[in-house]
Amino acid sequence: MLNKFLVIVILIFSGQKLNSQNSVQDTVYLMNGLTIGQKIIDTTFSTVTIDHPKKIGKKIHYEWNQLYMIRYANGKQRYYYSQDSSINNIFTRKEMWLFMKGENDARRGFKARGALITSGILGFLGGASGTIFGPLAPYGFMALSGVTKIRIKHKTISNPVFIESDAYILGYERVARQKRKTKSLLGGTIGLVVGYSFFAVFRSYYP
Repeated sequence: MLNKFLVIVILIFSGQKLNSQNSVQDTVYLMNGLTIGQKIIDTTFSTVTIDHPKKIGKKIHYEWNQLYMIRYANGKQRYYYSQDSSINNIFTRKEMWLFMKGENDARRGFKARGALITSGILGFLGGASGTIFGPLAPYGFMALSGVTKIRIKHKTISNPVFIESDAYILGYERVARQKRKTKSLLGGTIGLVVGYSFFAVFRSYYP
């Protein structure tokens, strides 16, 4: 009886160890700043293939120019990015790493609430005017929102040292400007719909 019990215990621990080993993942660092933890299946034909992290049975294929680096589960690293001005890779590997960190911090921390609210108000006012020129205000603001200075708040920075890098700032600003435009488009469109609806209901009260 004791021997059977010991065998069962050994099998349980062996199974746990095997599952632990199978769950070890590689890490894929993409040039757009995103990171994916998934086991590498294949690296032939200038592509890297992984299982889709959310769709069972599906695979994702990345071209080498989409990749910055792969860190394998055993600790080894393979870089796919290298500085080459002929293909517009102007940053060194360290600078590109910081550029990507800036992109990630902006994705997580930059909210662009001001752009959303301002464009919404302008959209409402433009729509409430009842004229065909109503969209000019919110969509004009959207165009300008990608030009004005980006204010980087310290609470959105994952490491205070990063802010000393121009590459980090450029990466942060790139994503922040995209988010500003997206929020401006969303807010302006909603504002226009509400504004034109307001005009349709209350136009008879207009002077």
